[in-house]
Amino acid sequence: MNQAQPSPTSKAEPCDVLVIGGGPGGSTMAALLAEQGRDVVLLEKAHHPRFHIGESLLPANVPLFERLGLREAVDRIGMPKWGVEFVSPQHRHRSFLEFGDAWDKSVPMAWQVRRSDLDELLFRHAQSRGARALEGCQVQQVQFDGDGATVQAVLDDGAVRCWRARYVVDASGRDTLLARQFNDKHRHPRHNSAAMFGHFRGAQRLQGEKLAGNISIFWFPHGWFWFIPLADGSTSIGATCAPQYLKSRAKPLRDFFFDTIAMAPPLAERLRGAELVDEQVYATGNFSYSARRACGERWLLLGDAYAFIDPVFSSGVYLAMVNAFAGAEVVAATLDRPRQAAAARRRYQAHVRKGPREFSWFIFRMTNPSMRNLFMNPANVLRAKEAVLSVLAGDVYGKSPIGPSLLFFKLAYYVGAARHWRASWQAWRARRRTLADVGASPGENVLGSS
Repeated sequence: MNQAQPSPTSKAEPCDVLVIGGGPGGSTMAALLAEQGRDVVLLEKAHHPRFHIGESLLPANVPLFERLGLREAVDRIGMPKWGVEFVSPQHRHRSFLEFGDAWDKSVPMAWQVRRSDLDELLFRHAQSRGARALEGCQVQQVQFDGDGATVQAVLDDGAVRCWRARYVVDASGRDTLLARQFNDKHRHPRHNSAAMFGHFRGAQRLQGEKLAGNISIFWFPHGWFWFIPLADGSTSIGATCAPQYLKSRAKPLRDFFFDTIAMAPPLAERLRGAELVDEQVYATGNFSYSARRACGERWLLLGDAYAFIDPVFSSGVYLAMVNAFAGAEVVAATLDRPRQAAAARRRYQAHVRKGPREFSWFIFRMTNPSMRNLFMNPANVLRAKEAVLSVLAGDVYGKSPIGPSLLFFKLAYYVGAARHWRASWQAWRARRRTLADVGASPGENVLGSS
């Protein structure tokens, strides 16, 4: 990163808390802290509305929007989402799961949203609560000392601004500003993915008022596709796959994306006659990472700035927002009750680790044939189906007593994997053969957009 040098006249402006990043986590944190009467500066490097992927929300998001006073506003921009459809090439039927069948049946739905709309809504909400919010302002450097930090940023016009903050919240997303500065970021050793995605007009949605907004998951030889219907009539389509597969392409990304869609015939059928919006396809890599620490004496990491996991269960926005509520308590303890700050930091560290861990157990096994069979043939023995649906709905912080039933589901998975070990081995070999057929290798990085 090229760091701009402050001009001789640059002067640090004081504030209580400086929040880096105006996505869902950062904007939620800024709004909560401003409501406490704190002087909050919220910096966003882009300008809203700006493009972002991750458009599917969880039922667990709903109470958070209610606490912010934004449920009706989100309802106006969102597409109601009542459940999930799973489509497997190894099964003739399709599996439909509804959030209303989860353990806690009080929140049976969520939304699909254009992230540009949702993120701007949350950013403007933080402004309305009193946060000093700036767009087109990219943080270049954070220097900590005993009682706070000096934060240097550059505006779009090249002007340098400095702030002196008593506390810094890093919600910079996958820029992972502080984790990289502290050399704390590391990839997950067992799971790494890449993705390519675009938006389509004219995709065939599920029929029925309660099905039209459902997310659909399509497995294919290299991973899985998402199908997310949006309120404006467009549909977000993306493939999560092994990085080696994406690096193997020898043609433009758009053509490679359509070739990959053809590997999932049910999805290709749903896209028959559909048009790619703006002829734009995006790709990204470096999935599944985390920082070793989530907070320190005068700083805290939030959302993707701390960890990013495979998006198959749409957990990103929820984890960012729920951790903002938890993180606001850490900031308050640090600034108002310093003797309680160390305990607050320990609670926050445990909190932010728990969410990704609960989702990741399923994510790391998503392409295993035994896991696929369980999702395609859900059974509610010992309320296992309700427990799994609770996780898919985001109920991972102990609201519902799903532990024993979830343990039974995991046991069923391990028994199934042991009984059908040949199928797992054959699936692994088939995946390796497919990679060899397309010439995949750990060579040139071709991620980007087209």
